[in-house]
Amino acid sequence: MEDRILLGHGSGGKLMYQLIREHFMPKFGMKSLNDSAVLKGITKGKIAFTTDSYVVSPIFFPGGNIGELAVYGTVNDLAMVGAKPLYITSGLILEEGFPLNDLKKILTAMSKAAETAGVKIVAGDTKVVNKGKADGIFINTSGVGVIDEGIEISPSRVKPGDKVILSGPIGNHGVSIMAERNGLSFNPPVISDTAPLNGLVREMLKKTKKIHALRDPTRGGLATTLKEIATDSGYCILIEENLIPVPPGVRGACELLGLDPLYIANEGILSAIVSSDVAELVLKTMQKHPLGKEARFIGEVQKSPVGMVLLKTAIGGTRIIEMLSGDQLPRIC
Repeated sequence: MEDRILLGHGSGGKLMYQLIREHFMPKFGMKSLNDSAVLKGITKGKIAFTTDSYVVSPIFFPGGNIGELAVYGTVNDLAMVGAKPLYITSGLILEEGFPLNDLKKILTAMSKAAETAGVKIVAGDTKVVNKGKADGIFINTSGVGVIDEGIEISPSRVKPGDKVILSGPIGNHGVSIMAERNGLSFNPPVISDTAPLNGLVREMLKKTKKIHALRDPTRGGLATTLKEIATDSGYCILIEENLIPVPPGVRGACELLGLDPLYIANEGILSAIVSSDVAELVLKTMQKHPLGKEARFIGEVQKSPVGMVLLKTAIGGTRIIEMLSGDQLPRIC
């Protein structure tokens, strides 16, 4: 571990994983690394609580802006532990000179996003810092939700034979940010997939509670998300390249710029690891929802090699999937 913080420590990849595991978790007495904490003993049921910060650049991008990204990101983190999101708080750090009209657009987007996701923004805080100290605007959001009895979603429940489902195509968010940042255009255009996933998860859980793990592959992309689950579960996840949907615009951008779509951030899809006996039921349920209409099986869980993610390539080989040390596209959320 380097003796100074690098941009890679915030990328969602290997450096960030090591930073949290080696420094934050021991200091705070944390035993697991999930999108949200599941709190027991406060009420009769379980409560989920999460917090996140948003520093995306640019703050306006095709398909969204930092405001709705902040709301949906927090909603999705709660949904990934099976919670029904209820309330959100919001803290804004504004840079001196930030355009008031831009702030109005962002606040409007946050309000609409909260309404769409079915949550309420109930408290907040605003700070203004000197010009040049905040890159316009940073947003922190925290969220709380409730988990119904009998729902337990955690990598510890993953077992050999489980099926891996992906709810939609990968790479749209990261490439849309990169294109806007660098003044690039692609044909067809690439639009961020920013969306609230709690409705999709709710429909899945109505059908079965045999959903063992859920993750929304944001920073670090699908590859990093699956590697985290494999490491935490102690099993191997085998996926097939030909089964993973990559939109033409994303594929073209990756080929042009030498990027790997498996590591590009997403903000409106999820990966689900479910028991094999309910896999078809879960897939069909997802495909009936607007945010899961392109859902498909992409792989399964195997007993070994322990903690690894393997990719069957399109040309018939097998590739080991690891976390990147840094990030292909920084400042994407």
